[in-house]
Amino acid sequence: MGKCCVAGVSDIQIDYKTRQFTAGKAVVKEGDFISLDGSLGQVYLGKLNTIESKLSGDFATLMKWADETRKLKVRTNGDTPHDAEVARRFGAEGIGLCRTEHMFFEGDRIIAVREMILADDKAGREKALAKLLPMQRGDFEGIFEAMKGFPVTIRLLDPPLHEFLPQEAANQQEMADVMKVSVEVVKKKVEALHEFNPMLGHRGCRLGITYPEIYAMQVRAIIEAACNLKKKGMKIVPEIMIPLVGTKKELEILRDLSIETINKVFAEKGTKVEYMIGTMIEVPRAALTADRIAEVAEFFSFGTNDLTQMTLGFSRDDSGSFMGVYLDQGIYEKDVFQSIDEEGVGSLIQLAVEKGRKTKKDLKIGICGEHGGDPSSIAFCNKVGMNYVSCSPYRVPIARLAAAQAVLRQKK
Repeated sequence: MGKCCVAGVSDIQIDYKTRQFTAGKAVVKEGDFISLDGSLGQVYLGKLNTIESKLSGDFATLMKWADETRKLKVRTNGDTPHDAEVARRFGAEGIGLCRTEHMFFEGDRIIAVREMILADDKAGREKALAKLLPMQRGDFEGIFEAMKGFPVTIRLLDPPLHEFLPQEAANQQEMADVMKVSVEVVKKKVEALHEFNPMLGHRGCRLGITYPEIYAMQVRAIIEAACNLKKKGMKIVPEIMIPLVGTKKELEILRDLSIETINKVFAEKGTKVEYMIGTMIEVPRAALTADRIAEVAEFFSFGTNDLTQMTLGFSRDDSGSFMGVYLDQGIYEKDVFQSIDEEGVGSLIQLAVEKGRKTKKDLKIGICGEHGGDPSSIAFCNKVGMNYVSCSPYRVPIARLAAAQAVLRQKK
């Protein structure tokens, strides 16, 4: 993807019929150029000249000093080999979050995904998943190769299935034509999968519990890719992350499924690779029961985007309508989706770190929410004893510098 994002721009009015948007007196039509500065949150009219960022000269020297000082490792959030390559150029030491669902939208893959969703039974789902397996395996091989032996944490499918289906009538008809089914079949499936609050619905590990064949396919693709690259002389240690866990039993069931699948691949390939199985801590209950969850997890990764939403009861997508007022009145000092709310969300994180490490002293712990690129949040992660932070590729240099500054401030 490689494009930055400016989110929560509530002053922009979008007119879908005329295919244009307005911001104040400015009117931007479809096809017009705009330029974004993701760091400053600025949107400019027109096409500004850009250059590829490079770590050189004084900047490279500063980064060298930072790396000599910091304790936290810095990883990246990346879903493609391109993301991985960009992040490595900026000094990333692995991938802390690879979101497998993004791979499902590439090219013709969405057709196989929709076949899987429309299937009436497990056999039908497995037939569609067999089409996705080589595609996912190829993706993982590309990412592993780009990271050149650095760790890669891969999150199994997280979003609810309805996100892969079209909601508009015209697109539903188009899907029906491609799938060679009646449009009524598509509409019924869309209606059946509808959720009033998808963020709290049938997603994450709940999908894996309900449809274990989905997670089994993904785990197989991950381990087959690692085994294939081992034969080329590369050492790959994939970290398989099971999302949205709230109880030890959820993780236990899906961990057993993963290990069973992995052992089958080892037998078929005649070789073995090292691997880790852990979870994303993003449900408050998981943080509160981290000591129990750590019994069956080899690592924790805090998904602070969802953990913030569930702890504060704020929607990340909708809070922009009132967050400015909250900041003006001092209810919160900073936007809680940009900087960790240390008093509330931070207390849960600290508790989970302490409980997890009490059960498993060498538990690897990191953060993969957007807060992983925020300097004050990085200082907090350093303070509570995490092993690494993970952020978008272009924020890796900022994270490296902030991690070093956190160490120096602690010494004062």
